[in-house]
Amino acid sequence: MNILFIMYDQLRFDYLSCAGHPHLHTPNFDRVAAMGMRFTNAYVQSPVCGGSRMCYYTGRYASSHGAHWNGFPLRVGEHTMGDHLRRAGMDCWLIGKTHMKADSEGMERLGLSPDSIIGARQAECGFDTWIRDDGLWGQGPDGFYDEKRSPYNEYLKGKGYPTENPWATFANAGIDDEGDMASGWIFKNADKAANVREEDSETPWLTTKAIEFMKEKTGPWCAHVSYIKPHWPYIVPAPYHNMYGENHVPAPTRDTVEREDPQPVFGAYMENKIATAFQRDEVRKKVIPAYMGLIKQCDDQLGRILEHLEQTDTLKDTMIVLTSDHGDYLGDHWLGEKDLFHEQSVKVPMIIYDPRAGADATRGTTSDALVESIDLAPTFVDFAGGKIADHILEGRSLTPLMHGETVKWRDVAISEYDYSATPQAVKLGLAPRDARLFMVFDGRYKLMHAEGGLRPMLFDLQSDPEEFIDLAKDSTRTPEIDVEIDRLYAHLFTWARRMSQRVTKSEDDIIAMRGRSLRRGILPFLADGTEVPEDLTQFYTGKAKADYTGER
Repeated sequence: MNILFIMYDQLRFDYLSCAGHPHLHTPNFDRVAAMGMRFTNAYVQSPVCGGSRMCYYTGRYASSHGAHWNGFPLRVGEHTMGDHLRRAGMDCWLIGKTHMKADSEGMERLGLSPDSIIGARQAECGFDTWIRDDGLWGQGPDGFYDEKRSPYNEYLKGKGYPTENPWATFANAGIDDEGDMASGWIFKNADKAANVREEDSETPWLTTKAIEFMKEKTGPWCAHVSYIKPHWPYIVPAPYHNMYGENHVPAPTRDTVEREDPQPVFGAYMENKIATAFQRDEVRKKVIPAYMGLIKQCDDQLGRILEHLEQTDTLKDTMIVLTSDHGDYLGDHWLGEKDLFHEQSVKVPMIIYDPRAGADATRGTTSDALVESIDLAPTFVDFAGGKIADHILEGRSLTPLMHGETVKWRDVAISEYDYSATPQAVKLGLAPRDARLFMVFDGRYKLMHAEGGLRPMLFDLQSDPEEFIDLAKDSTRTPEIDVEIDRLYAHLFTWARRMSQRVTKSEDDIIAMRGRSLRRGILPFLADGTEVPEDLTQFYTGKAKADYTGER
């Protein structure tokens, strides 16, 4: 049995036809959903690339592993999906992006060479690397955003694209009417075709690498195929660049009431550069068709993977997971990108095909259980036949849900966001330790707690599914609302008290330790020795072998 763990970067939960999108037809996503189960309430544990991915890869909340933001290293020694799966006899490989930064100081302190097997795994988030390419090869006056070598850039240069950074100058740029480069960084160019042969663009390139891996490797393996798209730059090659137009752009999900006395963090984000750009209709009319084209290309490339699995008769032996690291506001709630806890940002697609017979009864169904991204790691360990280390892994296996079992599930989903490195934290005058947000969602009410003495936000998704009315505002707050806020804070307090750092001893280890010291001769607090069985005192009773008490 193998696991194909596919992640798309910045893919919204509702931009698939199986999720009800009115214009975007994604038959291959839909096919996997028909083969398996689609989870309609899946939430990431941090709505930003790096923090979210580290939660997926460790099966732990962001405040447990500590790598909250892009470029925050995952500390040496943190258990990862790869560690758990190898213990269960399954290899774990990376094909694409992780956005992980190695804890180089920690590795140096412990004498771990990145050239060693253990060092390489520590530097690559626990994966063995088939090919890594984080896919953001932006270049500015101070150099590249990512200082690693780009295999994709080398591929393009090998194909004859004649610049030092063809990722930027060809794959993510078009040509304007004057024959000049039209960079995908600039939204007005989003309707142009990327100046790259479609088969050489990022998504087909990585798909080819994934198929090469599957042709060469024998199982059991977990392969994390991690695409950079449909993440910006929002530009896509022909024929996808003009498949969709302005008539396919929905009206933004936003209301002027959101701008009236907003919660301070929300207010700061509504004023940032990406938000103000997406508040312009002409930007949305250019970007959203390109975003849809990128998703359509992803779907077509998923079709290549499914075709390979069929041709090699391995579909029946392969779990397939389709998900994303976060969503994309696209102008909804007056915002762009991700970062906060509206559904467009924190909710993700989650589709799982489990080939085992136990999942037959639920094929083609949906589940509205509150699922967290950290549930995938224990699900994979379960699938691999391993024992779930639940003193380390904080998620829950999804197998019972996929196998139609009735189980008591979680009451709330939690997400965290550390925005301490952002201009918004500076604008609000917050110290880094105070620039943190927490979401608690029970399926109806969603609370956002803000550190730094700032008020919370509260939405009732039953009466207000668009999340327009912040019930925690002074103008809308009532005693009944206070009851709901207190209830959700109680959930947050319970979660905050979780046992998150006792990772070197399992519950079973601790149970086995109870009373062991007595059998190793540590017998404190005995009044006369009759309190314990005689065999525990056998080395401390009986005739003395000599008497030295009278010697001086």
